[in-house]
Amino acid sequence: MAMQVALGVCRVNPNPLMTIKNVSVRCLATQASPKSKTVQDKTGKNIVFVDGVRTPFLPSGTGYQKLMPHELARHALLNLSRRTGIPREAVQYIVYGTVIQEVKTSNIARDSALCAGFSERIPAHTVTHACLSSCQAITSGIGLIASGAYDVVVAGGVETMSDVPIRLNRNLRSILLKMNKAKTPMAKLKLLASFSPKYLAPELPAVAEFTSGETMGKSADRLSAAFTVSRQEQDDYARRSHQLAHEAHEKGYLTDIVPFPIPGSSKVVSRDEGVRVSDPEKLAKLKPAFIKPHGTVTAANASFLTDGASASIIMPEKKAKELGVKPKAYLRDYIYVSQDPVHQLLLGPAYAIPEVLARAGLTIEDIDVWEIHEAFAGQILANLKAMDSDWFAKTHMNRSEKVGVPDLAKWNTWGGSLSIGHPFAATGVRLVSHAANRLIKEGGRYALVAACAAGGQGVAMIIERHPDASM
Repeated sequence: MAMQVALGVCRVNPNPLMTIKNVSVRCLATQASPKSKTVQDKTGKNIVFVDGVRTPFLPSGTGYQKLMPHELARHALLNLSRRTGIPREAVQYIVYGTVIQEVKTSNIARDSALCAGFSERIPAHTVTHACLSSCQAITSGIGLIASGAYDVVVAGGVETMSDVPIRLNRNLRSILLKMNKAKTPMAKLKLLASFSPKYLAPELPAVAEFTSGETMGKSADRLSAAFTVSRQEQDDYARRSHQLAHEAHEKGYLTDIVPFPIPGSSKVVSRDEGVRVSDPEKLAKLKPAFIKPHGTVTAANASFLTDGASASIIMPEKKAKELGVKPKAYLRDYIYVSQDPVHQLLLGPAYAIPEVLARAGLTIEDIDVWEIHEAFAGQILANLKAMDSDWFAKTHMNRSEKVGVPDLAKWNTWGGSLSIGHPFAATGVRLVSHAANRLIKEGGRYALVAACAAGGQGVAMIIERHPDASM
């Protein structure tokens, strides 16, 4: 309880959530019951998600390690056009997300589009919103369409963690910049005299939260402790994610993947390569990765560094009919939230889900498909317990009662970020694509997509299956 008080989330409903061991690991196809509820179109455009594609997601340092981000993005953009049959010249605007930015392609949306053969007359801009970046790309596109500025928008994201920008030490950078301005040899010598060998140590991209200085893994460990999420619960959930992803691959459900030929080799990557179904005994033997020796987050129940790219195309329903394409889903509503980045860093879904349901006039029971980003197994289970807590709802969300727990038989049934992988800026489109495809496959009507992100932020989106949708 002392740990719970320190985290600011003490007195969470002590009744444990239904144990993950009781959740089936089979891919379930659930036929939704007819629903009379209609979600209002707030844009006046009935904006639709036509389709989404992605490269296979690979662990960083493997198959994509010699590639630059724009090469992955180019592949996704090219295959989006091929998949949908929508000519590149019909696209009017491109929004792309990235988090760890490659300095040579400062506007990767524009550079990737040009490399993919899109017209030089198509504007493009890059967004960054941590793990929500391609959700931000999609919702930025919604805004552009709703405003009447454009009709056909491509939204996506790309991340390459195999090659991240490494900077010279700040002190050394300062000396070099001053050297460039020095007027006399004496001034340059004086600057050189201030040099220290320790200035040769490079600066890597930050892996800790700026506001707290704490890594996300440590935050996940503390969050798991605060909500009394056990190590076994986390390992069981992680194994479920890998099992479901494996089955989805084997059954051919992951049709958003477009095979990627590795340049300079004969290898063609056609599936996500981070999926590993391990024995429970092996998972139990892994040591804590962040808080040692008593932490519960391990390499197996946390998402891994991943390379990959995704792309989608959205437009008004009227425009889709003009182009002769069948959309997969309506993009009905969305909301972004933010909360305490220290003690509640990863609770974005718990805050965003009730808000977006209320905006859309829906309840948990109305949702047929849940696609939720899995940063850590502990994060997922803590969010579920927060959603099942009246105390949390009243104390932290100004709500009279809890929102409740979704049916886990409808939750990430094709796997999630723990198994499929998580290229930071590409995951949002993957979530929406899987949600749309599952609605079609499972005969559902409404899907909810949600994710947490660095800085204590989160997103939730409501999508509705289009009546003309097909796989």
